Amino acid sequence: MTDQHPITPPPELVGQWTALANEEEGCKVWSAIATQAAQWGADRELEACCEWLHDTCVEDPEDIVPELQAARRPKPLSLKEQALALVEQHEDGWRPLPKDWDTIRRALEALDD
Repeated sequence: MTDQHPITPPPELVGQWTALANEEEGCKVWSAIATQAAQWGADRELEACCEWLHDTCVEDPEDIVPELQAARRPKPLSLKEQALALVEQHEDGWRPLPKDWDTIRRALEALDD
């Protein structure tokens, strides 16, 4: 039996994160490691929640588990949704920033002619 906490990442995964962090520079190293570790821990927590739902007296966990997963891990906005959100946020007298133009340009380039 081990004394590790259930959310302690395996050594192989820590090795992967260290290799990833070695590709970064300066403060980005710690940010890269922290981001990877937080995501991994959150995924373990979500898996435990889903397993718990399966083990409880819920009538049909198959209906609830996908809803829980969608609520706890929403998909990132598509490029189109990002561009529309920028336009909707700043309709009155908006002057896009360079990063806003880049998002809008990439969304427009993705459209079929």
